[in-house]
Amino acid sequence: MQHHDVEALIQRMAADLRKHIETDALRDPLMVGIHTGGVWVAERLHAALKLSEPLGKLNIAFYRDDFTHIGLHPQVSPSSLPFDVEGRDVILVDDVLQTGRTIRAALNELFDFGRPAHVVLAVLCDRPGRELPIQADVVGETFMLDRHEQIVLNGPAPLNLTIEQKASEE
Repeated sequence: MQHHDVEALIQRMAADLRKHIETDALRDPLMVGIHTGGVWVAERLHAALKLSEPLGKLNIAFYRDDFTHIGLHPQVSPSSLPFDVEGRDVILVDDVLQTGRTIRAALNELFDFGRPAHVVLAVLCDRPGRELPIQADVVGETFMLDRHEQIVLNGPAPLNLTIEQKASEE
């Protein structure tokens, strides 16, 4: 099992986001974390960037297209976006980007709340295995893992990132 310095990755992401915000001239961006790990990362980024609006939280359980593989959690909490996203710049945050399906579901949910002007995707971990053409704008670290390994983020305090062997599927 490999451990990684999550706080250092988040500080790198915050620095990259600051540059991205300045370069793209994003005006007073909103930040939205994807439940659960994306919210944990977003909480730290939101504080580091000192954003003026409160943090939004998306729960994409009803938008997933893989219920047959992962099942539906019986206690699904609603999304919380304490602001209007219409015409606003949004930083969407998740913990791991692999297939792209979680991000697709998050975008569907986000657009149910309104049409943002611009969405920037920030992920703590990027790894191969895309099934959809989705790419992060800001990445904490890219991991080249084999198919028997998985990224696990535990939290919320402290955040602990490990690379582990997947459980045998026998």
